Amino acid sequence: MGKETDKKAEALDLRSFGQSYAVNYQFNASGPKVVRSYRLTTLLERYVDILWEPGSHKSNVRAFINELDEILLGQQFEAFTDEMVDRLIGDLRKRGNSNATINRKMAALSKLLRKAFKMGDIHSLPEFRRQKEKAGRIRFLEYDEEDRLFAAIRAKDELYCALCIFLVDTGARLGEGIGLRWNDLHENRATFWITKSGKSRTVPLTPRAIEAIEAQAGAVEGPFASVDQQRFRWIWNAAKAEVGLGTDDDVVPHVLRHTCASRLVRGGIDIRRVQMWLGHQTLQMTMRYAHLASHDLDVCLPILLRRP
Repeated sequence: MGKETDKKAEALDLRSFGQSYAVNYQFNASGPKVVRSYRLTTLLERYVDILWEPGSHKSNVRAFINELDEILLGQQFEAFTDEMVDRLIGDLRKRGNSNATINRKMAALSKLLRKAFKMGDIHSLPEFRRQKEKAGRIRFLEYDEEDRLFAAIRAKDELYCALCIFLVDTGARLGEGIGLRWNDLHENRATFWITKSGKSRTVPLTPRAIEAIEAQAGAVEGPFASVDQQRFRWIWNAAKAEVGLGTDDDVVPHVLRHTCASRLVRGGIDIRRVQMWLGHQTLQMTMRYAHLASHDLDVCLPILLRRP
């Protein structure tokens, strides 16, 4: 009877030991790995240089993850739960973030957590559901607006005006234009290697885009490599205020890419070619400009006309 009691007591002791010193494991190709608690900023520093290339997008990701870590009050976790995701989305919405902005921040978080899970740092992943985004209004520059804005920018800096001309005629993102190197230019075409989608693309250049590039012949690395983004945005904002566009929040440098896309669509270029020109990953992204191709519907009119 005494031996049986001792065995039961020993079993109870082992159970209590397991409860006090529970360890979670993540199994991957290299075998089991002990899962410790991390906060978002710790995982970010571990993987940010692996997951994101240098540039403005990487800087945005840092800001996104730091904000999410702040909302969680620096909480450490072994598994990121659905409840934590809901908490983040709810708080971001209270802060006035649109669904589109929330989606961008959640996309950065999802990418980081997937990497951490793959490496065995956390043992489960939450479900990320894309928030429904409103179509929204796409702002683009009319020709007279472009003329006035570019003239004001030229008066402040010839190089920055040349960059604007290049961006509006190629549809390139600001970072793509600045990242352009002389070896990326061949037979009046520009190849963008470092893109948001991760896929390179090549577009032909208009005569004035070629002139804008040739005017920078003395530059060492590339035609616009010396452009400072912060100063560029300062000059942009000062110039748009001078020409009466200062209160239009949509007139940011990215409006040049919208303007290029809009002109292609309004000029009769089919959506698939516009997608290739812009380097969009999906046709859905390009379809935002489809409504501008209203002239394509003119062929429907004769069908609807009633005959006398």
